[in-house]
Amino acid sequence: MGTLIVLLGPTGVGKTDLSIELAKMYGTSIISCDSRQIYKEMYIGTAVPEREQLEAVPHFFIQTESVRNYFNCWEFEQQALRKIRELFETKEVVIMAGGSMMYIDAVCKGIDEMPTIDEEVRLSVKEMFERDGIEALRMLLKRLDPVSYTTVDLKNAKRIMHALEVCLMTGKPYSSFLTGSVKEREFDIVKIGLNREREELFDRINRRVDQMVEAGMEEEARELYPLRYLNALNTVGYKEWFDFFDGKFDREEAIRLIKRNTRRYAKKQLTWYRNDSDIHWFHPDQKDEIKRFLLSFVDFKF
Repeated sequence: MGTLIVLLGPTGVGKTDLSIELAKMYGTSIISCDSRQIYKEMYIGTAVPEREQLEAVPHFFIQTESVRNYFNCWEFEQQALRKIRELFETKEVVIMAGGSMMYIDAVCKGIDEMPTIDEEVRLSVKEMFERDGIEALRMLLKRLDPVSYTTVDLKNAKRIMHALEVCLMTGKPYSSFLTGSVKEREFDIVKIGLNREREELFDRINRRVDQMVEAGMEEEARELYPLRYLNALNTVGYKEWFDFFDGKFDREEAIRLIKRNTRRYAKKQLTWYRNDSDIHWFHPDQKDEIKRFLLSFVDFKF
């Protein structure tokens, strides 16, 4: 059918510029796989590409959903695959760029369909965590889904809460929805990973946070503060501002924590990627090497 070039890497590494350059090179479009840039109300804090960049080549799945709508990676898989197949009707190559690990895996490998969770169920689990702590969540999961209890990271409250939401929503164990099978795709997939030296990457992250603050990140978060309970806003760059607004610490500490937590997220992304042997790694400045590699790998006639 065609070739999907997946351009991935940690936050702040420099994926946007290269994705646009490659899209122009192949005369194609970009599928964004960023689980936060997809929301309309989150612009500054998610580093949405500039208007000129978005207009340079067609982009899809950027600011298409509202934070008020529950949107998960299974829904992204279905919508992205439809768009990719549609693009392959007229194009030999499609670019997918972003750093959301689950979104990338959803398109490349497929994920198991999960039920949509009612906001009432989500809030009840969240309230249980805030009231009774993580140990109460663990014990409830052990009772409702012993299999998940033995496999989930018991220190990760978010993972435990998600499993409980599914259990309470469906009356079935969360583990019963996980088949773990990899779905075959009818198109070829080439994964290009971008990375930098740790000090260089972290410096870029710190400077980008400063730029976001100058651009009005605090004001954007303040506008979203009444919606802070929504799942879409449970993310780095917004949670810290919400805590600042609640008086938990001062403004300087909020900015420091955003930088620290963004660096931690970048490390988490790189740990996830290390388990994928299909990724071909480059420094973002190795543009010529990347293009030569793709020309030798992708059967494309200019």
